[in-house]
Amino acid sequence: MSEADPTPRRGRGIYLLPNLFTTGGLFAGFFAIIAASQGRFTAACVAIFVAAILDGIDGRVARLTNTQSEFGVQYDSLADLISFGMAPALVMYHWSLMAMRLDGNTLGKIGWLGAFLYAACAALRLARFNSQVATVDKRYFVGLASPAAAGLMASFVWTCHELGFTGDELRFVALAVTIVAGLLMVSRIRYSSFKGSGTGPKADRVPFFVLVLAVGILIALWIDPPKTLLVAATLYALSGPGLWLYRRRRPPVEPAA
Repeated sequence: MSEADPTPRRGRGIYLLPNLFTTGGLFAGFFAIIAASQGRFTAACVAIFVAAILDGIDGRVARLTNTQSEFGVQYDSLADLISFGMAPALVMYHWSLMAMRLDGNTLGKIGWLGAFLYAACAALRLARFNSQVATVDKRYFVGLASPAAAGLMASFVWTCHELGFTGDELRFVALAVTIVAGLLMVSRIRYSSFKGSGTGPKADRVPFFVLVLAVGILIALWIDPPKTLLVAATLYALSGPGLWLYRRRRPPVEPAA
């Protein structure tokens, strides 16, 4: 502040609290990659879900404390690319897709290319989300959100690993899951964001049954986390195409006379 310009100037710092949660999510995603490379697939999958929880917290913390910033938005996207793009792709690759080379050199290449396809789709999904965030309906996601796709990948590996299946046995199923999850992210299919109306003072309100459903999921998670997460992630991934088919088959509403 000077005599000519008495307005105090804000320093060029960053907000610590929301970015601290974002950094925690980035750390969890990076840890998942390291754990998968060491064959610790349960730990890797848990780390991806920890990253998803922290990703949901950082935005809400920023809004509650009024510490939103362009830096935080860009940092969050870069962290999401690691946690929900690279980490699930490499977890799936180390667990199963690298075994595609047992079927020949060509299929071996398809294995790692499938993992790359998922990572590339995650990057494209995040870039599209950032470019359209100010214009899209807040009630819906256009394409499967990257945390949901990562949850589908991680819960699949976690459940199969806990049931005693090896990635070698399920390599073709794993390839299909990887490709479908990646393509759903870049599709134009709408998914519910569970954010209520999206505008006005009631924007964060959701139907009562959502709360009941959340309680049921928490109870199931306590009983059997991997299977519950796999069922929830699969149902959510299928909800978009299911609603799309329902809207296509529903007869058009005729205007009143």
